[in-house]
Formats: sequence, C-alpha cells, structure tokens
Amino acid sequence: MNNENSETNIPLVSEETNTLGDIQINFNVVANIVRIAALEVPGVATVGGGLVDGIADMFPQKKFDRGVRVKADEVGDYIIDIKVILKFGVELAHVAEQAQHRIIEQVEKMTSRSVSRVNVIVDGVKTTEQNPNDEWDENTHTD
Repeated sequence: MNNENSETNIPLVSEETNTLGDIQINFNVVANIVRIAALEVPGVATVGGGLVDGIADMFPQKKFDRGVRVKADEVGDYIIDIKVILKFGVELAHVAEQAQHRIIEQVEKMTSRSVSRVNVIVDGVKTTEQNPNDEWDENTHTD
C-alpha cells in the first residue's frame, strides 16, 4: 500500500484551480508561526515583550500584536514585521538574518504562500540570567 503517487493528488492552497472552496489563514495564525520560528533561532531571547508592547496590550488598536505584525502586499505575499530581544553577546545582525530565513522557511512551508519581506527590529538585548543581587534594596543603609 505504499503508493508514491498519492501525494501528488493532494490539492495545495497555491493551486489556482481549487474546486473544493477557499482556504483562508488568519494573520494571527501566521503571527504565531512567526513567533515560534523566531524563538527556534539560537540567540533570540524573546519576541516582543518589551515595555512598549506591554503598554500597547492595554489598547485595542495595537501597531504590533505581541511583537509581530503580518499584512499582505498587492499580490498577496506576506509582509512580516517582528520585534525581538536578543541574548547579550550574540552578533545581532547575524542572529536577525537567521531569524529572517527561519521565519520565511516556516511560514512558506506551513501556509503555501510566499513571504516578500521579513523586517526584524532588534528591540533590546537581554542577559541569560538576572542576578538577584543586582536589584536595588531600599532597606539597605550605608551609614
């Protein structure tokens, strides 16, 4: 029962003659794919999550939804903007470029739709551990 031709008969989203009906993928689903793909890249600490994103979550009209914005260009290809916080000590441009490649790979594989741009905004750097001794202790006196 190992029929190699069975895979060629599966209709794809990108086929122009899809007689089964429309397939629409919500931009929020694409944004989730983007988040997960970016976090798979070594050197990426978080997606979004900065103070600005936290404040933006309180308002219904957000420019970025948890650090990712997805829209479509005039031909229907995805344009993706993503804010990331990278780990301290990594080569920022290199990690951002790796994130671009990983995001394009996963979004195109999972949605069968092209990505025309991935704009990576490095929004900060973060150490791997926060040292509790670095916090200000208001009760300590140095008299």
